[in-house]
Amino acid sequence: MVDILKMYINGEWVISESGKTREIFNPATGEVIAKVTEGTEVDVRVAVEAAKHAFYNTQWGENTFDRASYLYKLADELEKRVDEFARIETLDNGKPLRESVYDVHDAAACFRYYAGYINKPHGETYNVQDTMQAMVVREPIGVCGQIVPWNYPLLMGTWKLAPALAAGNTLVFKPSEITPLSMIKLFELIDELGFPKGVVNLVLGEGKTVGHEIASNMGVDKIAFTGGTATGRSIMKAATTNIKKISLELGGKSPNIVFADADFETAVDYALFGIFANQGQVCSAGSRLLLEESIYDKFLERLTDRAKKIVVNKGTEEGVEMGPLVSKEHMEKVLQYIEIGKEEGARLLCGGYQITTGELGKGNFVAPTIFADTTPDMRIVQEEIFGPVLVVQKFKDEKEAIALANNTIYGLAGGVFTNDIAKAHRVIKRLRAGITWINSYHPTYNEAPWGGYKQSGIGRELGSFGYEEYTEVKQININLCVEPIGWFQN
Repeated sequence: MVDILKMYINGEWVISESGKTREIFNPATGEVIAKVTEGTEVDVRVAVEAAKHAFYNTQWGENTFDRASYLYKLADELEKRVDEFARIETLDNGKPLRESVYDVHDAAACFRYYAGYINKPHGETYNVQDTMQAMVVREPIGVCGQIVPWNYPLLMGTWKLAPALAAGNTLVFKPSEITPLSMIKLFELIDELGFPKGVVNLVLGEGKTVGHEIASNMGVDKIAFTGGTATGRSIMKAATTNIKKISLELGGKSPNIVFADADFETAVDYALFGIFANQGQVCSAGSRLLLEESIYDKFLERLTDRAKKIVVNKGTEEGVEMGPLVSKEHMEKVLQYIEIGKEEGARLLCGGYQITTGELGKGNFVAPTIFADTTPDMRIVQEEIFGPVLVVQKFKDEKEAIALANNTIYGLAGGVFTNDIAKAHRVIKRLRAGITWINSYHPTYNEAPWGGYKQSGIGRELGSFGYEEYTEVKQININLCVEPIGWFQN
């Protein structure tokens, strides 16, 4: 008999009011690895009321020392249990264990960063006319609803939990219904550390029920969502019920531009890392490779040769470099896009199929795939595939590279490889994207903002910008000369 994993509401582990459950599968084997309670709108409403009570009736938002202490302790506990959390993440999500280990360390660092940020200066004062002193302070928004995706379950959750809690808010949190296990384990740590009841609430369940209720509930003051652009539009509409504060980190179709004067092997290495890390299931993936025409054929030959040698296996196996896609449904979507690419006339250089040999046939494994000779009008160039599928375009000069790079509805990320630093900065300046790299791709830091232009989202996560997303700005004017104003004569 498999134990049913529960939700965490108002400091208690509870079963959904519906009594329904959901099976959680290992994407590498198709085996059931857990059974969780399946939340409903009613469960969200209970959680919202608990969060409201904690916000308005406790000292959570006032006591900065306690908040910092809780976050530091949470970071310490994560660091002590890296191997445990990493294994849970890999079994649930599929990514190689080495990537999961990195995610856990990064999550701990994020909690630690925001713990230290709590007592840093956040207000301003102004010397204004007359006998007044003006000042601005930042205050918590209130009850925050947070919804995260399945590609980085623990890390994306931390990116939202840490700044929101640091700012003094209370939360209703929903992980992806297909990868909830690492967040359930994190909430076990939260429970062990004795966070005040109602401050942090975990509700499990589907986006169309639990997620929609969080976004539309009148008791929620802010909604933060990471996921697909189409779902982001639905979140925006639902949030209009009470004009919630909103931040959205959405899709991407990010360009990785390589000029002929770039360091060749470095550019090849990062092109592989940019698309095949985490099986390509990364919103900021360098899924569009733009190559200067003089190196086009040579680069593709080297890139394809290396892509074919990527070790694909279960994430728990030694030496594995790429694991399975997160679910059968998502794998079928990726395979459908591969067929679309073939039909559109793109040249398939490698991959393009599900791996069905041996034990891998039980999982959701897709071979690293590269399409060359693609054109801007192709769907595989314009639409986010979110899998190990790279599309390659050719450009003649700097002007054409920039035009191709900006030719999508998205603007999340982008990279430029060149040894001409002036050219690199010119291109980056004109790239309509929020996260960019020069002679690198993918590394990001808790200190710097994360988010995109255009339909890649609204607002920013991480750094001081991520903290500010969870605060209200209040103006305070102080009269230094307390006497009648004399505006009216009688």
